[in-house]
Amino acid sequence: MRRLSAVLFVAVALAGCKKSEPAMPPPPPAAAPNAMEAAQAAPPSASIKGKVLERLDAPPYSYLKIQSGKEEVWAAVPKAEVAKGAEVTVLNAMPMADFESKTLKRKFAVVFFGTLEGAPGSAPAAGAAAGVLDNSPAGMAQQHAKAAQGPGNVGDVKVSKAAGADARTVSEVYAQKGALKEKPVSIRGKVVKFNPGIMGKNWVHLQDGSGKADKGDNDITVTTQDMTSVGDTVLVQGVVRIDKDFGAGYAYPVIVEDAKLSK
Repeated sequence: MRRLSAVLFVAVALAGCKKSEPAMPPPPPAAAPNAMEAAQAAPPSASIKGKVLERLDAPPYSYLKIQSGKEEVWAAVPKAEVAKGAEVTVLNAMPMADFESKTLKRKFAVVFFGTLEGAPGSAPAAGAAAGVLDNSPAGMAQQHAKAAQGPGNVGDVKVSKAAGADARTVSEVYAQKGALKEKPVSIRGKVVKFNPGIMGKNWVHLQDGSGKADKGDNDITVTTQDMTSVGDTVLVQGVVRIDKDFGAGYAYPVIVEDAKLSK
């Protein structure tokens, strides 16, 4: 009986201890770094290697979701045909926190801007030789700004209109932009500004003497893979696109893309 009483006493005592012991609070969740902290923690001009899990095209970029080690990261590179599952290396990857792609209507906590290894102009030396700016967010913005910048004083320009059913003057393209959306046009004009190798394209500012500078319908931007020079009179044959947003705050109400140039 004494032994049983002792056992009961111990049991009750232990039960009392458990009852009065304060519950151990759960450990606080690990504080995940916010987007800016993650971006700042990334080394400058880093390389990202891994397998492509997803690709979202929003010209002029392809957004790649990459399995890099244990992490999944998003990288933006000049538009590229990259298959899901492909192993890639993104060079000169520079982070941008809270980046919003208006084309995709999506905001990324962090996206790394860079170039794909093996892609034209991906090597820093090649980019420098071609006069291409770096692919950091600031560099990208500079490229946009350089491409968007209009010509200086080029004097009087007067070029005869191209021939054919799709022929238009510069001012006519602006005036008829709604009807011309995604349609081919031919424009003859004078090259008043030329920027090669920006975002994988050559950028041309074309004037023909039509339109007015104060209305902004006297100069049209053209993208092409062809080469030309300031002062050349060329025939541009390309596709009209309207409200084209290249990101970084640079949008064009009217632009002619995928153009072929001839004299």
